[in-house]
Amino acid sequence: MSAPVYVGIDVAKASFEVAASGEAQTLSLGNDEAGHAELCQVLVPLAPRLILLEATGGHERLLALALAAAGLRVSVINPRQARDFARCTGKLAKTDRIDAQVLRGFAALLDAQGHEPRALLDAQQRELTALVTRRRQLVAMLVAERQRLALAHPKAKASILAIMDAIAAQLHDVDGQLREHVRAHHADLAKLLTSVKGVGPTTASTLLAQLPELGHLNRRQITSLVGWPR
Repeated sequence: MSAPVYVGIDVAKASFEVAASGEAQTLSLGNDEAGHAELCQVLVPLAPRLILLEATGGHERLLALALAAAGLRVSVINPRQARDFARCTGKLAKTDRIDAQVLRGFAALLDAQGHEPRALLDAQQRELTALVTRRRQLVAMLVAERQRLALAHPKAKASILAIMDAIAAQLHDVDGQLREHVRAHHADLAKLLTSVKGVGPTTASTLLAQLPELGHLNRRQITSLVGWPR
């Protein structure tokens, strides 16, 4: 029986570096449709047990979807997990090649521990996540402008207030889009979530975006997934 193959991929905006078990050299490809297709052609015959990528602000998303569409087991992890693993193994140098090799080693460890990749987001779930993320950004911008207003020279206050009005208008628009999206795709689950004391529409939308497994896993599985104490 051949040894299982594990793959680590370090993703950047324009390219990505691939490290696979049994290969001394890494493979560098463009982070575009052609590069994704070429990597799928390389990996499908190898049937890797697990392919591991870091979340890199969305640069990894289309690659992960392409790999999953090719029938490959792929998992996207928090960069902090990879950094902690690299620190434990003493691999603190930072190059694309080393990062890919660290992810390859981490993939083997996770698989040995019974790791199961989370389902990748479908189109409507990605839309919900984008709206929730944008809302968070707008709220942060509004808070920042309010803090500037408190310390601003009178001459600058009109400008700050104008920006605050614009942000508030965008926030109102995004909230409307969130309500429509949740009504169209998650009405029953959102109703259940908001029946809990202290959970409003915004919290429900955030939970639905961050935990797409809600409604598909039982209470114990969700607890394990998010790391809450039992």
